[in-house]
Amino acid sequence: MRKQQMHLMAFLLAGPTCHHHGMWRHPETENAFLDPAAWEHVARVLERGCFDALFFADISSIYDAHGGGFATHLGRGGQMGLLDPLPLIAIMARVTQHIGLGATISTSFHHAYQLARVLATLDTISNGRVAWNVVTSAATSEARNFGMQSLPDKTTRYDIAEDVLKACCALWDGWEPDALVLDKKAGIFVDTDKVHYADFESRHVRSRGPLTVPRSPQGRPVIMQAGSSARGRDVAARWGEIVFTLQHGKRDMQDFYQDLKGRVVNAGRRPEDCAILPSLDPIIGETESIARERQAYMNSLVDTELGLAVMSGHLGADFSRFPLDKPITELDLDPAVAGSMDVIVQGTKAANLTLAEAARHFATSELTPQIVGTPESVADQLQDLFESEACDGFIITPTVFPGSFEQFTRTVVPELQRRGIFRTAYPGTTLRDTLRMTP
Repeated sequence: MRKQQMHLMAFLLAGPTCHHHGMWRHPETENAFLDPAAWEHVARVLERGCFDALFFADISSIYDAHGGGFATHLGRGGQMGLLDPLPLIAIMARVTQHIGLGATISTSFHHAYQLARVLATLDTISNGRVAWNVVTSAATSEARNFGMQSLPDKTTRYDIAEDVLKACCALWDGWEPDALVLDKKAGIFVDTDKVHYADFESRHVRSRGPLTVPRSPQGRPVIMQAGSSARGRDVAARWGEIVFTLQHGKRDMQDFYQDLKGRVVNAGRRPEDCAILPSLDPIIGETESIARERQAYMNSLVDTELGLAVMSGHLGADFSRFPLDKPITELDLDPAVAGSMDVIVQGTKAANLTLAEAARHFATSELTPQIVGTPESVADQLQDLFESEACDGFIITPTVFPGSFEQFTRTVVPELQRRGIFRTAYPGTTLRDTLRMTP
């Protein structure tokens, strides 16, 4: 049995869906994503459940690859971020004291100084509870919103991301912890010997500094990463304190876990410095049969055409031009798209899915395993994965909003706590305290 306790994070997206494309259509889902009170409520619920953190995924465009426009994706309620997550983080920080608060921000569209400043500000006003999910972005539709015709190749995007991270760290470290003096009698506001220029210069980023924001309670935000390619995993191993991953099942999780932990060690870090958290969709019922009925009903809300539109957005290919009844193995796809398609339908090749079947498979949870059962059996499944070294904990995604989180924190969390594998109280004040990490 593992000595450490599991980590739990919540996946949020300020729009109609998270991973399950039918979420907004469920009768119990409150489509109140434009209401700040709804986000305050979710933050309180998750904090009562002692979650390490919540984080917002984000997409800076409305996907329009399917059918030559955004009608299907927008009209049918696809995956999108209708609000910027940063103001939501600030709102949620005001009504909580312990839970970590994460936001997804792309290094491809924002300068390091801007990123360092806004994240240091949020980390300060939250008393050290901010995480930054570092992404490089991949959609051309996002690039065009920021005045770019296209994105650089993947290798260059990761090079830029690492330069941005290095620049941000140099800016954050420009203020020593006790630089802010506020000595009224002596008239000393800041000890200027303890504030330094960054003078950072690399191939892709330059920033002089110093940062305008004093050192935050954590020193710098916790770094999240979700790299899946070989290069992405190397970046995650060097920088990630939390790694978010989508894996189909236990064996996939174990393989990813062992690979990434090895890369963490090769990067000169301790394995425990990086928490690896696969995403799961829990569907809970009072009995096993009720839980299965809920799963069946939830999955009946999936829209095949919307699944195709979201796949088109993710892969940058228009799947509306292919017949729905044709096996995906027979589609005439660009090799790069075909490789990504293999990931989407990983583990289903033997079934020889048609395009429509693949779209529905993808739309039920976007690769995220559905963990179905009573609170006790859900806890059994989580405990098995955790103790089998498939993960260090989980990213919990909702199928009903906010009901999935309410039900999970009321029923599954107490069971995990009873078994001694999840905390009953927060160990400190910062997110790093909760993760038991030091910068």
